[in-house]
Amino acid sequence: MNQSAFVSPQSTGLIANRYQLQQLIGSGGMGEVFLATDVLLGGTPVAIKFLTQTVSDAKIRKDFAREALMSAALSQKSLHIVRAYDYGVSETGKPFYVMEYLNGKSLKDLIPLPLPKFLTLARQICLGLKCAHEGIQIDGKIYPLVHRDIKPANILVVPDPILGQLVKVLDFGIAKFLNYAATLSTNKGFHGTLPYCSPEQLEGEKLDSRSDIYSLGVMMFEMLTGAKPWQPETDLFGAWYRAHHFEAPRNITDVKPQLKLPPQLNNLIMACLAKKASDRPQTMAEILEVLDSIEQSRCANVPTTLTPITTPKIATGSQLLLAIEKNYQQFIWPQDKPKQEIVFPYLINTPQGSAATLWLMLPATEIRKRLNSKLHNRFIFVTSPHPMLLWVTLLHNQELEPKWLPCYIDMQNTHNRLLVTSLADNESYPLICFTLEPPHTCTQVLRSDIDPSQRQKLKIWVEQSRKLPPTNQPQSSKNLLKQQYKQMQSQILQQIASMSQIVASARLNQKPGT
Repeated sequence: MNQSAFVSPQSTGLIANRYQLQQLIGSGGMGEVFLATDVLLGGTPVAIKFLTQTVSDAKIRKDFAREALMSAALSQKSLHIVRAYDYGVSETGKPFYVMEYLNGKSLKDLIPLPLPKFLTLARQICLGLKCAHEGIQIDGKIYPLVHRDIKPANILVVPDPILGQLVKVLDFGIAKFLNYAATLSTNKGFHGTLPYCSPEQLEGEKLDSRSDIYSLGVMMFEMLTGAKPWQPETDLFGAWYRAHHFEAPRNITDVKPQLKLPPQLNNLIMACLAKKASDRPQTMAEILEVLDSIEQSRCANVPTTLTPITTPKIATGSQLLLAIEKNYQQFIWPQDKPKQEIVFPYLINTPQGSAATLWLMLPATEIRKRLNSKLHNRFIFVTSPHPMLLWVTLLHNQELEPKWLPCYIDMQNTHNRLLVTSLADNESYPLICFTLEPPHTCTQVLRSDIDPSQRQKLKIWVEQSRKLPPTNQPQSSKNLLKQQYKQMQSQILQQIASMSQIVASARLNQKPGT
C-alpha cells in the first residue's frame, strides 16, 4: 500500500502512479467518491474516496495510515464489508481510500422495505458489524473496530447470485479519523450524522460497539417505516441532542400502522434505541439471535442463504458443494454478464464458506444433451510476462462433439487469487448451467473432480503470483496460453481415448461370473 503517495493528478493524470480517475460517482459530508481504473491491473475498475479533511501534520498522516491499514485488514475478513485495497495522500493533502467498485444501490434509495427483505438485509448488516466489533489482530493484539457512522447512506446493496441482494458496509474508520484530524487542526468540528448518533457520541465520549448498536436501531426503524424515530423541529445539533438524550422514540406502529411487525422485532429495535448503553443489546450476536429466530419462524417465506448441510462425515468443502447442488434453483444470473453462450469463473461466498465455480449459459436443449457427459479439467500457468492461469473444463460425451470451456484468469488480481486458492482447497468444483432462453434459470449443476497433483500446483502458482512484481502485459500471457491450449486439447482427447481402450480391453478379458 502507498501510505505516502503524494502524486499530482494534474501533472500525471494518475493517482499514486496507478489509478486513472474517470468520473465523480458520489459525494457527501465526508468526501467524494470517483470511479477510476487501475492501470497496473489492465484497467480494472475501482472506487476512490477522497476525504474532506486535508492532512499536513505528520502525526495525522500516521493515524490515517493506521486506520487505513486496519480497515483494509477488516475488509478481508467479512463478505459484508467493502474491500479496501490501497490508500494514500494526494499532493494537495487529501487522504484517499481505494476500494472495490460495486455496481449497486444505496440502502437509503431502497427504504422502506417489506419485512422479508428487511430481515435479509438487516442480518447481513449485523454480520458485517459483528466481524468488526470482534476486532482484527495486529502484532498479536486484538483491535475491536467501531464504525461511528452507521446510516443507510453507508450501506450498499448489490445484486448477488446466491443471496439475491448482498450488503456491503462502507466507510469503516473514516468517522474516527476525521474526528481525530479535526481536533488536531484549526477546523474543530463534529463528524457524524446527527439523526443516527448515540447519546454518548454526541457527548464526545469514548465509544464501543454499543454506539453502533444504537445507530443500527435508528436505521432499522427507518428501514421498516421510511421515517426516523424522532421528529425534531430543526436539523440543528441542539434539536437532535434533545431527541437522543431526552425524547422517547415514536412507536413503529404509529408511524406505519399497516405494518405487521413481530413483537420480538419491535422489542429488539426499541432496546437498541435505549438512552443508556447498558440497557441496549450488548453485542451483535444478541441481535442476530433474535433476527435468526424470526427468520426461522418465517423460513418458508424468507429465503436467505444456502441451506446448510450437516452431515458430519463429509469434509467442509464437500458440504459446501452439496449445498450448492441442492440449492441451485436459488441462483440468479449476474446482471453484469451478457445473456449469451459464455462461461466464466465465479467465487461464491456463503456462511458455509467459499467455493470456486464455473457459470455456463447454453440453450436448454444442449444442457439436456450434456447431462451424461464426463467432466475433465486441466490447468496451465505462466509467470512471464504476466502471471496468467488457463483453467480448462471439458464436457466429454462419445456421441457429441467435445464441449471445451476455457477460462483465462489474471493471477495478479487479488480476487482471482482468492478464487484459485478456493479451487485448490476443494476436491472438485461445480459447473452451474443456465438456460439461454428466458427467464435464464439455473437448471443443472455438474461436478468436476480435480486431481490432487493439480491442486498442489494451483497452491504453488498462487504463492508465486503473490511474490511477482507488478506487470501490465496480461494479453501477452493470454496469447501464450492460447497457443498451449491447442496442444492441451489434443493431449486430453488422446488420454481419454487411451483410457477408454484400456477399460474396454479389461471388460473383454474379464471372465464370466467374476
